[in-house]
Amino acid sequence: MGIARRPSCVSLPDASKPYPTILSFLVQRFPKVSQAVWAQRIADHKVVDDAGTPITIATPYLPQKQIHYFREVTAEPSIPLQEKILFQNDELLVACKPPFLPVTPSGPYVNECLLNRLLLKTGNNNIVPLHRIDRETSGLVLFSMNKATRGRYAELFAKGHIEKSYEALTELTQCPESREWTVENRLCRADVWFRNKVTAGPVNARSKIRLVEFEKNRARFLLYPLTGKKHQLRVHMSGLGFPIMHDRYYPVLLDKQEDDLSRPLQLTARRVKFTDPISGQVMEFVSERQLAG
Repeated sequence: MGIARRPSCVSLPDASKPYPTILSFLVQRFPKVSQAVWAQRIADHKVVDDAGTPITIATPYLPQKQIHYFREVTAEPSIPLQEKILFQNDELLVACKPPFLPVTPSGPYVNECLLNRLLLKTGNNNIVPLHRIDRETSGLVLFSMNKATRGRYAELFAKGHIEKSYEALTELTQCPESREWTVENRLCRADVWFRNKVTAGPVNARSKIRLVEFEKNRARFLLYPLTGKKHQLRVHMSGLGFPIMHDRYYPVLLDKQEDDLSRPLQLTARRVKFTDPISGQVMEFVSERQLAG
């Protein structure tokens, strides 16, 4: 049994009266976890409110109330790939993660995630990721180390004050005539909940893409996300006709199978640059991870 060391949090959304029970909400919100499992977790005092008080089956549903629970999985896969800490001070930590490792607990992973590994390495219970990258993607992730200054760093992302670039490999039969593209469209959730798709409507996803190398039917691209929608770069590359090597989601969703560590997604978060809001210094970090196909 894998049990998360830190609780996850969910807010009770607005609902029509009569309000549902908290148990029925949890079953609807997390359909992969059965009602019997949630009922047992509640009975075992594993679901609590903001004050740490265990809820019961009779606890009333209050919209906007937050409840906390510890993620559990029967068998947690092991990921034998290692992260690297590139920078750490009292305010900020910059790590380079391997592919296949999620940033935070998700799906069958509760302790095998970058956040938990860094918590154990640093001993800092206040560490929180400032952004996310896909489990399949490797590269740079920034973490706040200090709750008091967290908002200053989060604001950099909210206002687009962090320069980010990614690197990707694709297989192409011939070199494209163009070398640069700007993709602007609207992304929304696809029929499968973990995929996104392009749809009509106001633009909410923007990327700049540049071809930097083409040799032996393999192309290397630099990608500059100007927004941060889920799977944005993967969707935009696929839409241009340049699907990223070993992408199991785009353009076609392939059958589920165990991770093949020898065939990681050829996408890495290569570089970040920003002005530190506390020190005023220009900070730049580059991942040393190599894409090899």
